[in-house]
Amino acid sequence: MAQGVLDGRVALVTGASSGIGYGIALALGRAGARVVVVARRQGKLDALVEALGRDGIEAAAVVADLSDLEGLGEVAEAASVPFGPPLIVVHSAGVNLRQPIDDVTLETWDLTLRLNLSAPFFLSRHLAPAMKAEGWGRIINIASLQSQRAFPFSAPYGASKGGVTQLTRAMAEAWSKSGICVNAIAPGFFPTELTEPVFADPTKAAAMAAQTFVGRNGRIEDLDGIAVFLSSDACAFITGQTIFVDGGFSAG
Repeated sequence: MAQGVLDGRVALVTGASSGIGYGIALALGRAGARVVVVARRQGKLDALVEALGRDGIEAAAVVADLSDLEGLGEVAEAASVPFGPPLIVVHSAGVNLRQPIDDVTLETWDLTLRLNLSAPFFLSRHLAPAMKAEGWGRIINIASLQSQRAFPFSAPYGASKGGVTQLTRAMAEAWSKSGICVNAIAPGFFPTELTEPVFADPTKAAAMAAQTFVGRNGRIEDLDGIAVFLSSDACAFITGQTIFVDGGFSAG
């Protein structure tokens, strides 16, 4: 494999069994990182590790339910075993249960907030000491168009993703003096398991594409460059930011 900008780094990517997490794991690996992927589905993770290996990328998998907040310390420990402590972490695991606001239950609200907002915070806290000891770290949260505007049937998801942008600022304020840059990527509409109800309807998908400046919805590889950049030395003076990768949707 050719020399990459992330050579020598260890990256942890959650929610890597599909969609955005899967794509970012591939991108970081191709940029030279050794990658630890985390998700609930063993078979999907094994397939990803195999795919990374075919590209000459060192990879390992940790099977975990990240909504179990009390188990996140064990996840951090397990993720440090294959290659050493991860100094790059991408929090891509998430859920959107798509319920009318009047039908949201305490259980669905709690699950959404735990996985989308609480897990990135507490898992980062477990990983931050190694980053502080190194004087270098990169944390990437995954925000959303719903970090700044509302969509139907997504009140818990929108609340969690609004929280992600503020959590990104708070983590940056606390840790950037230790060399840890914390930023968020806010994707537009991309074909993932979470957006399957939209992309299953060609009319809805076309309507979303029409609201972008570039005239199309996202492709997973559109996130490669920003993910690698925010994981690298090049972003040493960029922290606390949420960067929208949405074809201009949010600027309209």
